[in-house]
Amino acid sequence: MQITGSATDARQAQAPDRPAPSRNLLAACVAHALHDGYTDSLYAFLPVWQAQFGLSYAGLALVRALYSGTMGGLQIPGETALKRLSSRAALTLATVIAALGFIIMALSNTLAGLCAGLVIAGVGSSIQHPRGSLLVSTTYGKAARGPLGVYNFSGDLGKASLPALAACLLPMVDWRSVTGLLGVLGLGVALAIAALAPTGNAVAPGKPDAAATTGSHRGFALLAVIGALDTAARMGYLLFLPFLIHARGGTSATIGLGLALLFIGGALGKATCNRLAQALGVVGCVIVTEMATALLIGLTLWTALMPMLVALPLLGIALNGTSSVLYGTVPELARDGNTGRAFAQFYTCVIGSGGLAPIFYGAVADHSSRTVAVVAAAATAAMIVPLVLALRPFLRPHAGQ
Repeated sequence: MQITGSATDARQAQAPDRPAPSRNLLAACVAHALHDGYTDSLYAFLPVWQAQFGLSYAGLALVRALYSGTMGGLQIPGETALKRLSSRAALTLATVIAALGFIIMALSNTLAGLCAGLVIAGVGSSIQHPRGSLLVSTTYGKAARGPLGVYNFSGDLGKASLPALAACLLPMVDWRSVTGLLGVLGLGVALAIAALAPTGNAVAPGKPDAAATTGSHRGFALLAVIGALDTAARMGYLLFLPFLIHARGGTSATIGLGLALLFIGGALGKATCNRLAQALGVVGCVIVTEMATALLIGLTLWTALMPMLVALPLLGIALNGTSSVLYGTVPELARDGNTGRAFAQFYTCVIGSGGLAPIFYGAVADHSSRTVAVVAAAATAAMIVPLVLALRPFLRPHAGQ
């Protein structure tokens, strides 16, 4: 009896430091849903900001890049600076900072205030991404590809809900009130994360990550380039989607519906593309999704409003689904047992691309036409096919196929 009691006490003593894997995954998913919802809800505000502040397409992309550029540029510094913080402290801090950025936007009446809020919100999201991914990766070890897919799927739930919420509210209330509401929502989510996330470090200092493998520098670099181009195509298209819908007679509510349909398809793509990758391998899956992306982007350019809305969920599957496969490959190609830094580097590339690419496509539209810029985004997706073929030798045989 004494031995049994001691064993029970030991398990109880360890329980707070070793929460159930599902609880770790839930904490990371809640954070990811909010932060990705924040990121893509900005698209609903673009037409309003363009009208209020008299911005060109390139100027509009530059304003949005204050958020995505900050988020991408601080991935590695943020991961390094907060490595010794517990997952609870890091994810809660990230969410509070991002929420405060939206509240600052709500309280400001100037373009400068809007820009300041976007930068602060970007700082918060830069902390969340590598820590959330690392928490899932270290929790599940070599079996992390599936949970990482769930983690990425949760981001698309946020992308489907928050932009639609913002777009539906904008016709009824001032945009500052909508950003204020999003900020308050973020503070509430921060409390939920504090209750769910583990108190211990995701990785003990000086020890290799549980999911670490002997990766390849060249393979990882190629994976990062593919991720950057995939993000560039997605963000370039998203910059113009509200205007494509508006040009076909759509209202603000229709824009919200279109974004929701696209992101719902994206969420479905995160689940289906993981299954597709199991059947076709990473290379085969990426080829299928990128070619589908290029073709469907072209389709939405030359269809009426209703057929376009019907096509958006299918486009979302291809447009967003690829990223889940790419994220799941990061631990496989990480070097020196440092999966956390590998995720930070990968996010730096893809988020940095997400910030810079719309500026490029916006400049193309300003100097030619919106149609040319959207076609350029479709061509970017097609460019990935030869690159992913070059990635095949660096993947495990069962993964690359």
